[in-house]
Amino acid sequence: MEIISLVFIIIIFLFSVVIHEVSHGAMANALGDPTARLMGRLTLNPLKHLDPIGSVIVPLFLILISLGTGGGIIFGWAKPVPFNPYNLRDQRWGPAKVAAAGPAANFLVALVFGLFIRFFPLSLFPITQNLLVLFSYIVWVNLLLGIFNLLPIPPLDGSHILFALLPASLENLKLTLQKYGFIILIFFIFLFFQLLIPLIQWIFQFIVGYSLF
Repeated sequence: MEIISLVFIIIIFLFSVVIHEVSHGAMANALGDPTARLMGRLTLNPLKHLDPIGSVIVPLFLILISLGTGGGIIFGWAKPVPFNPYNLRDQRWGPAKVAAAGPAANFLVALVFGLFIRFFPLSLFPITQNLLVLFSYIVWVNLLLGIFNLLPIPPLDGSHILFALLPASLENLKLTLQKYGFIILIFFIFLFFQLLIPLIQWIFQFIVGYSLF
């Protein structure tokens, strides 16, 4: 992958993560918890959300690896938006709604830019071909973020949705996942992450009308 493409993907990734986190906070605020709003986290200013390690060091390290190998995983994270679940009016489903807001925002971004690509002939004009590539990356990155975060592995959003659905009789499963979630997540990223790619490709093609890769 060319270095220019990698830089564009990293920039898109960071802003997409910011949108993801702000959506968590906005949903929590709408459901009665103002924690994120009071801490100034309901802003699209990336400086309020970027984590030095997850937003800078890890992505740059992975970029260097990708440049050396010709491909690889581009991964990172932002500072989670804080929220207090005890402030939510809906104690049963509120945490699941807050968790689902992040991936939902990514899917909405992917859908908007994907449909724009599909119904506007950007590829017909040389001046808009670079815009076509940029929008395609936006769709791809946001689909990746949305699908990845729905995995039911702590601390990903999908785990909070799963915990809301689990009956009380499976409390031990919840505790086990919480205890070993990060280890399971690292294991998944390095051994099974590529399994998500065909699903992302299929959804991308379904929305946009062509395959990116």
